[in-house]
Amino acid sequence: MTDSSAQPARLRITEIFFSLQGETRTVGLPTVFVRLTGCPLRCGYCDTAYAFSGGEWMSLATISERVALHGAHYVTVTGGEPLAQKACPALLTRLCDAGYEVSLETGGAMDVSQLDPRVVRVVDIKTPGSGEVSKNRYSNLARLTQKDQIKFVICDAADYQWSLAIMAEYQLEQQCEILFSPSYEQLPAAQLAEWILRDRLAVRMQVQLHKYLWGDRPGV
Repeated sequence: MTDSSAQPARLRITEIFFSLQGETRTVGLPTVFVRLTGCPLRCGYCDTAYAFSGGEWMSLATISERVALHGAHYVTVTGGEPLAQKACPALLTRLCDAGYEVSLETGGAMDVSQLDPRVVRVVDIKTPGSGEVSKNRYSNLARLTQKDQIKFVICDAADYQWSLAIMAEYQLEQQCEILFSPSYEQLPAAQLAEWILRDRLAVRMQVQLHKYLWGDRPGV
C-alpha cells in the first residue's frame, strides 16, 4: 500500500499570470497572480466562474518555479476560493519563505486563523447582493490584524447600508483597513464615492483597475 502522506503536495491551478494589481492597498504594482481552481460559493457578481472547474494539477515546486519566471516582488494567491484546497496554506508559506510579499484573496467563508502570519489576508465579506451572505464566517474578523484588509463589494444602496451596520457591529475600523468596491457594471463608482464622502467613512474606495485597462477577461 502506498503511503499517501509521502506524496508531494499539489494544487489544482487555473492560471498563473503577471499583471498589475487591480485592487487592495498595492493597486497598480506589478504582481504575479496564482489562481486556484474551485469555489464553494456562487456569488451573483462573480467574475471568475471559469475557475470553478478544470485547471491543472501542479506541485508546489512547479508553482514556485512559474512564479519566479516573472521576477516580481508581489504575489497574490486567489481563486475561485483558494482555501478550498488543503495545500493552499503550504503554498503561501513557501512563497513567503522565498522572499515575496504575499497576499491571499479569500471569500470569507473559510477559516483564516491558521495561515502564515506573514501573509496579508484580504477577506471579502459577502454582502446581501452577492446572494451568499449566509456563508460569511464572522469569527474570522476578530483574527485579522492591522496588515490585513476587509473588502465589501457593494451592489446597491441596501448593500451599502448593510456594510455600515457590519462595520459598526464588529468595530472593523479598529481592526484593519476596509475596502469598499462597487460591483462592476452594477453600481456606478461615482455613486459609491459620493456615499462614502457624504458619510465621511474611514474606508478605502477602490475600483478594479485591471478591468478599466483591459476589460472583463481572464489573465489580467
